[in-house]
Amino acid sequence: MTGNATTQKMRSHTSCRAFLDKPVPAALIDEILDCAQMSSSSCFLQVTSIIRVTDQTKKEAIAQGCKQPWVALAPEFWVFCADFHRDGLLCEKPALGWTDHFLVGCLDTGIMVQSAMTALESLGLGGCFVGGIRDCGELVTELLALPDNTAALLGLAFGYPKVINEIKPRLPREAVFMENEYRDPAPGVIDRYDETMREYYSTRTHSKKACGWSEQLEEIINREKRAYLLEHLKRRGWLEK
Repeated sequence: MTGNATTQKMRSHTSCRAFLDKPVPAALIDEILDCAQMSSSSCFLQVTSIIRVTDQTKKEAIAQGCKQPWVALAPEFWVFCADFHRDGLLCEKPALGWTDHFLVGCLDTGIMVQSAMTALESLGLGGCFVGGIRDCGELVTELLALPDNTAALLGLAFGYPKVINEIKPRLPREAVFMENEYRDPAPGVIDRYDETMREYYSTRTHSKKACGWSEQLEEIINREKRAYLLEHLKRRGWLEK
């Protein structure tokens, strides 16, 4: 495999949901935070906040709310929030509530949480993103005392891996990388990828299943609605205009 230690680590990423009962040293936490904070930020607004959840009762409540038990079992669980509240306090007349503000908050937060993942994996740790916190946004907002103009977007559960999962094959490059204009995948590209994924699912160590990739799309797309989310965000000061 070509590249350097960083690119090799990134290409070997797998989600980790089983952790050793071993705390993450404070020095590593500081290093991960330093890397996360060096992420790019739109207009240098720095509109992401991270809440480290160490209260076990709160971790268990969030784990139950998003139906992801590893949240409670992970040595570290951080919640990444889009946050225009902090910047708004520093302005005399902040014009908040614009859709673009929410998009900026989502993008900056996504960039930061991925930086944290890359950093922690480079330090011998493993983790998984927890998008399921958006299933229980009201609960997370209350538990973490989030003010208006903040939104809990993504959790990050991490620690020392108990199990290293197999690398999950991604879509072929020709399906996602285009030049000059958008193109639908060529005939057969997705069919061949479905065969690859059937083989992966049938042979992986945990949670075997017999299906391809595209066969799952409709069920997932139709399931992940989170119908309450728009009104929840509007009540929190987002998406007013």
